[in-house]
Amino acid sequence: MAITRLHDVAALRAWRHTQGQDNRRVALVPTMGNLHRGHLALLDSARAHADVVIASIFVNPLQFGPNEDFDRYPRTLEADVAALEDAGCDAVFAPSERTLYPHGRDIAHIHVPHLGDHLCGADRPGHFDGVTTVVALLFHLVQPDAAVFGRKDYQQLQLIQRMVRDLHFPIRVIGHPIEREADGLALSSRNQYLSAEERVRAPALHATLRMLAEALAAGERDIDAMEARGRALLEQAGLAPSYLRILSPDLQDPEIPGEVVIVAAARLGDTRLIDNLMVHV
Repeated sequence: MAITRLHDVAALRAWRHTQGQDNRRVALVPTMGNLHRGHLALLDSARAHADVVIASIFVNPLQFGPNEDFDRYPRTLEADVAALEDAGCDAVFAPSERTLYPHGRDIAHIHVPHLGDHLCGADRPGHFDGVTTVVALLFHLVQPDAAVFGRKDYQQLQLIQRMVRDLHFPIRVIGHPIEREADGLALSSRNQYLSAEERVRAPALHATLRMLAEALAAGERDIDAMEARGRALLEQAGLAPSYLRILSPDLQDPEIPGEVVIVAAARLGDTRLIDNLMVHV
């Protein structure tokens, strides 16, 4: 069955009304396009929680800083729609900026305090306000029963879950496990920015997280020393770490024994990589 293409709000609302009349549960997979295997894997989680799956494709200007890659971010709409159709996605909402932001970019924003102010939030000021604003707008327009996000963007997932809780969205937010290359590199649209030499170095990020996880499992407990060692290993591999932290699942100070998450961001040339690893200790 051909995928339903939706580009304006009226068409989206008509489509959503039809699903409601038929009592179909709807799952949303928000994306910025330039889809890869990791994006398409999100559809599997979406199907497990709904009768109908809709993906959105929108390169959101609100989440890019002034010196970031908004203008050069890959836009591959036709290839993306074809990939979604092959993967069995039922509909795609691909609005223009004018459609989604008819009054311009200077609009009301949603800010999640504290949780969005450190880690990637400190490294990319305003980024998460742009993310939560566009996601809230998509939730309002699509009215999904469930929404699926990749766990690679771990802090983003936590922020969206907090927003849904605080604003009483009747939506189940589902985190899909990180999809990786064979050498451990987390799949990302930005990986294509890496040069051949940088691509060889890039798996050092995940390898460093695994090394720290093994040290925790072996009984090491000096968190500050472990974080410093991890940053040093990244630097030795040619990466420039923005942060590397060992935290609780809600991104606070860790409580051991218990579950912790190792989160990191590092630059490799002009490319910013992020990764995380959950560990029970």
